[in-house]
Amino acid sequence: MSGERRTPEGLRYGWTTGACATAATTAAYTALLTGEFPDPVTITLPKGQTPAFALAVEHLGDGVATAGVVKDAGDDPDVTHGALVRATVRPGPPGSGVSFRAGPGVGTVTKAGLPLPVGEPAINPVPRTLMRDHVAEVAARHGGSGDVVVEVSVDGGEELARKTWNPRLGILGGLSILGTTGVVVPYSCSAWIDSIRRGVDVARAAGYTHVAGCTGSTSEKTVAALHGLPEDALLDMGDFAGAVLKYLRRHPVPRLTIAGGFGKLSKLADGHLDLHSGRSQVDLAALAATAVTAGGGDELAARITAGNTALEALRLAEAAGVPLGDAVAAGAKATAVEVLRGAEVAVDVVVIDRAGVIVGRAH
Repeated sequence: MSGERRTPEGLRYGWTTGACATAATTAAYTALLTGEFPDPVTITLPKGQTPAFALAVEHLGDGVATAGVVKDAGDDPDVTHGALVRATVRPGPPGSGVSFRAGPGVGTVTKAGLPLPVGEPAINPVPRTLMRDHVAEVAARHGGSGDVVVEVSVDGGEELARKTWNPRLGILGGLSILGTTGVVVPYSCSAWIDSIRRGVDVARAAGYTHVAGCTGSTSEKTVAALHGLPEDALLDMGDFAGAVLKYLRRHPVPRLTIAGGFGKLSKLADGHLDLHSGRSQVDLAALAATAVTAGGGDELAARITAGNTALEALRLAEAAGVPLGDAVAAGAKATAVEVLRGAEVAVDVVVIDRAGVIVGRAH
């Protein structure tokens, strides 16, 4: 597809599933009205970009047309990169406008709290608007009514969805058709952050008063056992502590447990809100200083500073009888409380080692 753009670091931008579905819908409806598929098909995104998409699938039948586009996520590690997104368009009842159906590989909403009602196809509001706008443009250009049923499908989408948050959010049967700008920014992990927000929405709609932001599956299992939390109260925070805290600041839940490995939470204690190893580093000198405030001596501080890893620092502190895990938990809690800026959210922190053993807590 054309319209390639790159970040200042030279990474390629990509296109969201919503943009791909819009391109496929535009091509299919054009073929339904004219008998010809535009290939490539050009669309206009919310910020004015006009990418052109090559068609991977074209099928024109009696009163129905299908077009397919292969998603290019650019240089982002997106689970849907390379997926075939199809749109099948057929006439709808007069005056019905555009209605949407979930085809194979696209999920259906089964829980409250998402931006779509229960029972609706998991095609988010912005992609729906994009598709409606393009259907209207095609109708105006070629004399159509604009009354159509659009069925969006993704080849292998049900299997891909198992690698996403969708099952936990109550989106069953496949993927969500996402995108607010139509553009995938490499390594922005916007889909992950959006899933965190939807996870908070679902928990609030379910009436939960306690959620947990967890850095990984081990911390998730530990905190679920500790507090007896249901699966949909567990937020797969990953490295995005800031995303959880900033969204809860605007949409509070009475209690938040932050659970994670010692290394990642030592970075949160140090004020980092993105815990990815490529975007923040464990500061061994800061850990040494924390160990001193927790009762350690100069020798321990020197050994931690000269060490290699956060886990080594923890083991050195444990051997010296210094509660470094608790001190890190307290620092992580202080950072979280600062980001929450007075929101009605009580925070506690659980720090674990790689085996899932709790090595520090702050209430």
